[in-house]
Amino acid sequence: MERKGPWMTRKVGVVGQGHVGETLANNLLVTGTVDELVLIDTDQKKLNANATDFEDAAANLPTHTRIRKNDYAALADADVVVIAVGNIGIQNDDAKHDRFMELKVTSRAAKEVGTKLKEVGFKGVLVSISNPCDVIAALFQKYTGLPKKRVIGTGTLLDTARLKKVVGQALDVDPRSVSGYALGEHGNSQFAAWSQVRVLGQQITDLAAVSAQLDLDGLAEATKAGGYTVFHGKYYTNFGIAAAALRLVTAILNDANIELPVSNFREEYGTYCGYPAVIGQQGVVKPLQLNLTAEEERQLAASANYIKDRFDEVAQQLEAE
Repeated sequence: MERKGPWMTRKVGVVGQGHVGETLANNLLVTGTVDELVLIDTDQKKLNANATDFEDAAANLPTHTRIRKNDYAALADADVVVIAVGNIGIQNDDAKHDRFMELKVTSRAAKEVGTKLKEVGFKGVLVSISNPCDVIAALFQKYTGLPKKRVIGTGTLLDTARLKKVVGQALDVDPRSVSGYALGEHGNSQFAAWSQVRVLGQQITDLAAVSAQLDLDGLAEATKAGGYTVFHGKYYTNFGIAAAALRLVTAILNDANIELPVSNFREEYGTYCGYPAVIGQQGVVKPLQLNLTAEEERQLAASANYIKDRFDEVAQQLEAE
């Protein structure tokens, strides 16, 4: 992808106009982040409704954005394509807490959409939101043939935001005053890397050592369960993940060179997983290396191996179809 000057059009595609895709599209419009927005969805009626609704908002927005519908060819020169396909369905409160429940639908979509993007010659950066996030990001890299650095999943960017939220609430500080990461799978094998977490400059493990009120295990569990708390209230999540995607897309468009915990390919594990990397116009500009504890390294390896095993299984199934 060639570097664009400020006079060039910023073009983003959003594939999938469900709850997350439409929320992200609206975020991109109201913030004036893009000049051209390409919306893709198999449900033509829903797609037309969203596009019309966005067009109705145009006269009250401060910036101009051109909207295009179901035009894969228009994605050839897009800066970023965001994948928001999925079919979580309506489930009851006893539903299994496992993002792999979506794999049957999203893996096939990865093969179909990834192949189409390759056919039209898309060479920008692909951002995948779809669950299970890490496996689907890996499948999109496989089927688009894009360099690994140009295929990114939102990964633990949202989980890290949830971690900052629960720590901030426990200590009565703004979550933006908390630094650190949730690492590994965007799913049940993720973990809070407490060795990396600091609050107002102080290491949280030091704070926990002097405060019986600070339950790190409880905070880690609250971080992991955050999405399911939202899900059981309205049977989908959208605002948190769309905000994470907006931040990631904006970082790419702005060539920000910002450190974000996203799902990116880690050579040492041979798979995608949530881990901080420097993000810019080319996608992953630079992988980072944290100084984790031995136990955190063990947890990360276990999470990465779980992702890799599931990817290998579904990749074989798709090739056999």
